[in-house]
Amino acid sequence: MKKSQKSFMETIIILLDTLLITVSANCFWLIQHTEQYWLIPVLLAVFLFANIVPLLVGCRIHSFRLRVCYHGTVCLKMFLMSSFLSVIYHIIAAFYLFPACWSVWVWSAVVCICAEAVVFWNGIISVYCSSVQLGIKHRVIGILLGWIPIANLIALVSIIRIVSKEVKFEAQKAELDFNRHDEQICQTKYPLLLVHGVFFRDFKYLNYWGRIPEELKKNGAQIFYGNHESAASVSDSGVELTARIKEIVEQTNCGKVNIIAHSKGGLDCRYAVSCCGAAPYVASITTINTPHRGCEFADYLLNKLPESMQQRIADTYNAAMKKLGDHHPDFMAAVRDLTANRCAELNKTMPDPEEIYCQSVGSKLNHAANGKFPLNFTYPLVKYFDGPNDGLVSEKSFRWGQNYTFLTVNGKRGISHGDMIDLNRENIPEFDVREFYVQLAAGLKQRGL
Repeated sequence: MKKSQKSFMETIIILLDTLLITVSANCFWLIQHTEQYWLIPVLLAVFLFANIVPLLVGCRIHSFRLRVCYHGTVCLKMFLMSSFLSVIYHIIAAFYLFPACWSVWVWSAVVCICAEAVVFWNGIISVYCSSVQLGIKHRVIGILLGWIPIANLIALVSIIRIVSKEVKFEAQKAELDFNRHDEQICQTKYPLLLVHGVFFRDFKYLNYWGRIPEELKKNGAQIFYGNHESAASVSDSGVELTARIKEIVEQTNCGKVNIIAHSKGGLDCRYAVSCCGAAPYVASITTINTPHRGCEFADYLLNKLPESMQQRIADTYNAAMKKLGDHHPDFMAAVRDLTANRCAELNKTMPDPEEIYCQSVGSKLNHAANGKFPLNFTYPLVKYFDGPNDGLVSEKSFRWGQNYTFLTVNGKRGISHGDMIDLNRENIPEFDVREFYVQLAAGLKQRGL
């Protein structure tokens, strides 16, 4: 059956399901009038069945989470349609029942409200528990506006729209991965080593790279992580990463690794290759939004902030990260190595390796508000000192290596420093970050790497 035919059939089923809910929710008057009380368990069974039909219709979706999302959006759509029909029904019924049988009308309305409440909570709990794209903001807005007439309907329509787009997008991605599974387009000759940026660690249950690693694995990639300190000087991080690379090569006998490094991680890897002896074990380096020429904004902050304040911030950070697994965190060393002056010095000691394929990627945020905290705060400051940027690093600082890719999208959104590692797990219109990395790995495979 073609997609259009499936969609048509699903629409028909959902409309019929809405009709079943509307009829079963508004049957009190009929039962009272005819005294056919045996209809109560029958209609109750019909009503309960109608509430699980969306989950059955969504069985074509491979992911259980997405099936629950789909179920929730359909229930909320049915709630809106059946509530509208129920209101019309009770307005008409009022002309026949008032004033003589007003109590019958009231009980009918109470039964209808309870039934519609079941449909609503079935849907809203499903989407709140399963959706990724709703985020905290829309969940809070939904709760706050839920008690305000008209505004609650606007919020509900917005929730339905967001989650419906999520289901459609994720279902298409799942189908794409299923259709190309046998190609294993990310199965590179050498495994991928993902290297995080500054002030983060590679946690098992809170992946720095968001949904990207899972997408790469679905398409055949073998992945390792840098597992280095969250904050250290470029030289110290380079030494640590060199040891990690050698460890991977020795354990797997893979010979070399393909490095994909984000932010300061790109500088760390360059240092490892140029100054620490990692070059024989590296096939390629891809830097993502790395400040190869530093950040003038960082120079300004270090010059303006009192040393006592800098030290307090550093001490607080270092103490916190020691509790989270760092052995020797050094906040100030990491920050100093991100300044424009320091990067100019580092670049003299880190020439581009001749035997290694090197490429870089950068992106631009178009409007501060779309950067998410704290990038929405830093964007205008970085723009003042460095020009167009991703919320942290300027556009002029990204380019490095034999190949350079610059990314942005139309309109106010743009692509931030965090978007490039799927930090917020957000599906950005016109930019699929997971597919970008899949094609990045596919490109390495085509080069025989």
